[in-house]
Amino acid sequence: MKIALIGYGKMGHMIEEIARQRGHKIVSIIDVNNQDDFDSPEFASADVAIEFTNPTAAYGNYLKAFSHGVKVVSGSTGWMKDHKDDVVNLTKDGANTLFWASNFSIGVAIFSAVNRYLAKIMNQFDEYNVCMQETHHVHKLDAPSGTAITLAEDIIDNIDRKKDWKRGVTYWTEDGHQDEGDGNITDEDLVINCVRDGEVPGIHTVIYDSEADMISIEHSAHSRKGFALGAVLAAEFTAKHTGLLTTSDLFKF
Repeated sequence: MKIALIGYGKMGHMIEEIARQRGHKIVSIIDVNNQDDFDSPEFASADVAIEFTNPTAAYGNYLKAFSHGVKVVSGSTGWMKDHKDDVVNLTKDGANTLFWASNFSIGVAIFSAVNRYLAKIMNQFDEYNVCMQETHHVHKLDAPSGTAITLAEDIIDNIDRKKDWKRGVTYWTEDGHQDEGDGNITDEDLVINCVRDGEVPGIHTVIYDSEADMISIEHSAHSRKGFALGAVLAAEFTAKHTGLLTTSDLFKF
């Protein structure tokens, strides 16, 4: 399979390594300094482009890829608030193809399935309040993480007493600075607290607490390798499918 890379940071380099190990060819690498390469024949020859950039660039990158008939796998977060409806329309009936996920880790896909199942059970037990915490490296710009938001939305979909999520405290361990987050939090809000610590790849914890006891589930990434492998697996899947795709299409559980 021919793969183009959009974004060539740490994730881009790791995706390149794993893609080559799995026998794929990297035909184009686009970063901030060579945006004209979107119009190159090498980019247009790609079966799939794997995109890991930032919220301000992601949607524009999709449009550029679609204009050349290139399918996209993307792990960029933060663009859906403004462009979700546009992407749904662009991918309708397979006119263009985007596989999007907030997290491509196989372990996170399993964790997400457990999270949904546990939320369905806990919907019956009002005495438990649910909250979340996510921990990431200090370079991460968004808080909460896209993965935390996806997990929170799955909980809200399955627990009637929770109507929305709110950002709680964001704490930086290096200097002890903290941001108090969103105000006006009510019992109907699911609070997501955030920690920025060193080079932590990612930890997501869901906590159900009552006067009697506490139940928690957690996923902790050891490195970015799991994310990169999942992105390549998604590209292999996307090459054979069309439309708007997600991890629930790739992982059937």
